Amino acid sequence: MGRESGRGIGRRTVLQGSAAASAALAVPAVASAASAASGAPAQALPGRPSAQWGVQVGDVTASSGLVWVRSDRPARVIVETSATESFTRAKRWHGPLVGPGTDFTGRTALHGLPAGSQVHYRVLLADPEDPRRTGEPVHGTFRTVAERRKDVRFVWSGDLAGQGWGINPDHGGYRIFEEMRRREPDFFLCSGDNIYADGPMAETVALPDGSTWRNLLTPEKTKVAETLDEYRGNFRYNLLDPALRRFHAEVPTITQWDDHEVLNNWYPGEILVDDRYTEKNVDVLAARARRAFAEYFPISTLRPDASGRVYRVQHHGPLLDVFVLDCRTYRDANSPGRQPEDTQGILGAEQLAWLKRELSRSRAVWKVIACDMPLGLVVPDGDTDFEAVAQGDPGAPLGRELQMAELLRHIKHRKITGTVWLTADVHYTSAQHYDPSRAAFKDFAPFWEFVSGPLNAGAFPGVKLDGTFGPEQSFVKAPTRANVSPAEGFQFYGEVDIDGDSAEMTVRLREDGGKVLFTKVLRPGLVGQ
Repeated sequence: MGRESGRGIGRRTVLQGSAAASAALAVPAVASAASAASGAPAQALPGRPSAQWGVQVGDVTASSGLVWVRSDRPARVIVETSATESFTRAKRWHGPLVGPGTDFTGRTALHGLPAGSQVHYRVLLADPEDPRRTGEPVHGTFRTVAERRKDVRFVWSGDLAGQGWGINPDHGGYRIFEEMRRREPDFFLCSGDNIYADGPMAETVALPDGSTWRNLLTPEKTKVAETLDEYRGNFRYNLLDPALRRFHAEVPTITQWDDHEVLNNWYPGEILVDDRYTEKNVDVLAARARRAFAEYFPISTLRPDASGRVYRVQHHGPLLDVFVLDCRTYRDANSPGRQPEDTQGILGAEQLAWLKRELSRSRAVWKVIACDMPLGLVVPDGDTDFEAVAQGDPGAPLGRELQMAELLRHIKHRKITGTVWLTADVHYTSAQHYDPSRAAFKDFAPFWEFVSGPLNAGAFPGVKLDGTFGPEQSFVKAPTRANVSPAEGFQFYGEVDIDGDSAEMTVRLREDGGKVLFTKVLRPGLVGQ
């Protein structure tokens, strides 16, 4: 059955009647929302508990999901699920008691859900002293993973509210999320830079055409984040946007992180020389940022106290496994990248061993490697160091390239098929094909890497390719100058469709507004396509 004539119509029918859900997601008044976002005493608020920050569902499987919500005060989380919008024969799930220890956020695990089914849910927040006093429910819906072959669609991108470009109501806010929501994806893969904790904003920014960009502001967005509350405030800021909240309510997320959740180009052990920071130890800042990140996203392998890990594999039926990497937590220091030995690399030895093991175990037709940094694009860090894997030397692997060479060799020798790399990070969109016939390192099988982003951030010119793994760029769209505003375009997302019958994967690179810029059809089992 074709994608447009099958599951999509059923879901549209389900969502059209959700007036209650829309009402629950109405935009809070800017003044009151900004006040709550800035950390106003939640315990002193009158009335009933409010979930004005919306809801999220993460890491959905064939039988489970993880529902997230934030309250404006201490509250008991209650989730109800049903097969219908009327919530007849609803099942009730008792979630955690949320309070200041998690910034009033909480997750509720749902288990025993029917596979391949539409699940309607609503989240209520109850007064801990009187469970009968509940706030207005916030509604959402998601589809569990099918156990048999069925069409799959997902979107991916990254980079939100960067380079001084925040929520501009005159521009439609984070309007690209509304465009992605209308594509009715099964899930959204966020490739990192969910926030720009190191990017303070001004209320207004002059644009090249003489017009003005106007940012919605909260106190946390006027300075770099250093404290736990300031990192939390950066995540709360994004949830002021109604398009993002509507998206979260209807589209499950698979979220990873990159550098700007902490600060630009950070690595473990780094000591800052940035005068904007009073705390110079990046490990201290990263621990606070990781805690806030863990509180604000429903990630099955990462608990709200930040224990656990970001890297994981998400199984999406027999057609797709998504391998979510963490290229930030375990990396070695940024450097010129010319060392002949590098066991730590960008993944760390433990994560690399995990990835090789899980790729070998996978029986999915397609194995998406969700990497928060590109493989063959040269991303500098200052004048001499490099931020990603490539370092501009087209010869044999050196530095972090050694670890990636080991991974690519493993994929070839274990005859692991169907690997596709997806990333963001560089603030433009492109498609690269890697082939050993063009490469200095030749012991690997050809594969594709697709880049998309930003969602709502500054766009930047394209960077150079490193020839070590033989990349050839089939498509690129990028501005010719740095930090182009969202008002001027160059905001991108990618879309992947997998046909349930043929198992063909179609990758489309789209820009804000939905226009398709590039399309590539990949057929299962073919090498060198």
